[in-house]
Amino acid sequence: MSSVPVQPNGVAPIRVLDPVTPRRARIVSRPGRLALQLLGVAAVGASVLVNVVDPYSGVAASEYFTVALEPGSNLPSQTVTSSNLAASIVRDDFTVAAPPKPTPTPTVAPADSSSKPSGGGGGYAPPAGAPDPGSAQAIAAQMVADRGWPSTEYDCLYSLWSKESGWRYNAYNAGSGAYGIPQALPGNKMASIADDWETNPATQIAWGLGYITGRYQTPCGAWEHSQSVNWY
Repeated sequence: MSSVPVQPNGVAPIRVLDPVTPRRARIVSRPGRLALQLLGVAAVGASVLVNVVDPYSGVAASEYFTVALEPGSNLPSQTVTSSNLAASIVRDDFTVAAPPKPTPTPTVAPADSSSKPSGGGGGYAPPAGAPDPGSAQAIAAQMVADRGWPSTEYDCLYSLWSKESGWRYNAYNAGSGAYGIPQALPGNKMASIADDWETNPATQIAWGLGYITGRYQTPCGAWEHSQSVNWY
């Protein structure tokens, strides 16, 4: 082991290193510096490329869509018409109105059998058809025409007396005592026309038409009343 020479003043002399040693250290560290320099160059290059290349160039408007304007002019306005929008406006254009009030159902008062019907007219009856000559129906049709009534009154009379007696001159109601084609109550009322009221259809029909005229004015009026209360 070599000893370090000591100066007379007691201070160790400065040792001069081999000049080759620092050179070797610089050679060893040169690759690290080179890498740092390359990274710096790369960073600067990337910054330059960002400024040169626009990252949003794909969404920018193309030059083909620019509008050439004369100096001092403004950008012209544009109007867009959409059929779907128009349909929506028409569809949604409505007026809210209050619902209509319900129509009250008229109240029909029950018929009063003690009151005398007033007014002519009456209900509807199906057509009776042409009666057989010489029959009670033929006699009644002729009497209806003689009174100036239309054929529709004979239709009502046909339905009325078909219901009451079936047009039988000897029809008798044992419960009420009504008799004959018009079901007179009592039957002897028809004697005011003729004494043969029990067997003569013409006598019974003449009395029946007189009764209808005095109480209901027309056969259709009597038929309507009969439909309502089941008697006339």
